[in-house]
Amino acid sequence: MTPPARHGGAIISALASAGIVVSVMQTIVIPIVPELPRYLHTDAASVTWVLTATLLAGAVATPLTGRLGDMFGKRRLLLICLGLLVAGSVVGALSSSLVPMIVGRALQGCAAGVIPLGISLMRDELAPERLGSAMGLMSSSLGVGGALGLPAAAAIAQNASWHLLFWGSAGLGLIAMVMVWILVPESSDRSGGRIDFPGAIGLTAGLLCLLLAITKGGDWGWNAPLTLGLFGAALVILLVWGFYELRRPGPLVDLRTSARRPVLLTNLASIAIGFAMYAQALAIPQLLQLPAATGHGLGQSMLVAGLCMAPGGLVMIFVSPLSAKLSAWKGAKVSLMTGALVFAVGDLAALWLLSAPWQLIVVSVITSTGMALAFAAIPALIMANVPHTETAAANGLNALMRSVGTSTASAVVGVALAHLTQPFAGTFVPTLDGFKLTFILGAVAAMLAALIMAFVPGRRRSVASVTTTKEAVGMAAGHVHRSS
Repeated sequence: MTPPARHGGAIISALASAGIVVSVMQTIVIPIVPELPRYLHTDAASVTWVLTATLLAGAVATPLTGRLGDMFGKRRLLLICLGLLVAGSVVGALSSSLVPMIVGRALQGCAAGVIPLGISLMRDELAPERLGSAMGLMSSSLGVGGALGLPAAAAIAQNASWHLLFWGSAGLGLIAMVMVWILVPESSDRSGGRIDFPGAIGLTAGLLCLLLAITKGGDWGWNAPLTLGLFGAALVILLVWGFYELRRPGPLVDLRTSARRPVLLTNLASIAIGFAMYAQALAIPQLLQLPAATGHGLGQSMLVAGLCMAPGGLVMIFVSPLSAKLSAWKGAKVSLMTGALVFAVGDLAALWLLSAPWQLIVVSVITSTGMALAFAAIPALIMANVPHTETAAANGLNALMRSVGTSTASAVVGVALAHLTQPFAGTFVPTLDGFKLTFILGAVAAMLAALIMAFVPGRRRSVASVTTTKEAVGMAAGHVHRSS
């Protein structure tokens, strides 16, 4: 039967805390990126692999852990993901050279599956009336953790050893593991089956080729043989992988379910939302920290820049429940479209609000409001259209789509800012027009997401109503087997 409501708060707290810890982990290296070549005794070009390793590992691990969670238990896989985060944090804390740091960051990246696994656990364990707001908070935890963790990481980096950042990440990971272990029950909904090893290998190879080409193409050259070869290999591998998955019983990714119109369009919209989110995340901190002598930089420290981003994270905490109410009233489709349009308004407003830190705080608050509305609606749309035993895999695939969007934004915005530069202090820095173009690209991506969602048929029932209906049918048949 449905778990007692008194247990819901503990489950939500534990799972949302785990999501925030994962987000904090992803931001801890941002304050020290300029100093990493000195810390790790390497060059600036090689240091980019510290960031790329986390992205690649997360992109590969998310759909795999989602499928394994559906098969063997979502709580079990969530604990494994957090364990890998702790292990990677310890490796990073003990590192003084490049290779161990890359290994540690890759292990940390494997924890990216925590958020989709947490959302799926919420569907299995929470009472329907609490599900919408809980999923919204879990889905928004990525933005919340980043906004709140960045100033803390900057303060530690400026006043203590950089290794403390990784020891802190390990400690937070252990706390999250204990909370999940004690407060979150294991779901009884499992799909069973065998691990699709060929599918896992094919998806991993295809994603690695695709994301490597996107993230490193700017460094290697977009016309370089290696870049073009990786794009070509990704296309061939993923086509062969898709052909194999369609013909295999118990595939790693159920492509027929993923091809359903609401699921497919939601995933496409998630790519656009991921692009818009990351484009803004790249622009605002740079604007805040560029020297004022450039003519458009605001000359703030990393710590102040992080504090300027914090209000956006707080806004997401309060807006997520409102998104659940909007979804219950008008449908998750409307909630996602509204969020995307609000995000676009924030990006367009930035074209006139770039001359003071408080103005960028306003921009961040507006876009964070839109982000919270959209992020809260996405899992509701996905889970209302997939079988109950495939929720973790479906949410993992959706998280992967957002990763493709953020990776693409990194590449596109990098090219835009690299071509619109001005000389300053013996180097080149992005111009004001470059930053404005970045905000325009983000606004276009957000509006594209809203346009895509306009083609989702009808008013979709909320996942809470779907869950309630399924429970009623199951109880009538005498086959409900939820954990109490």
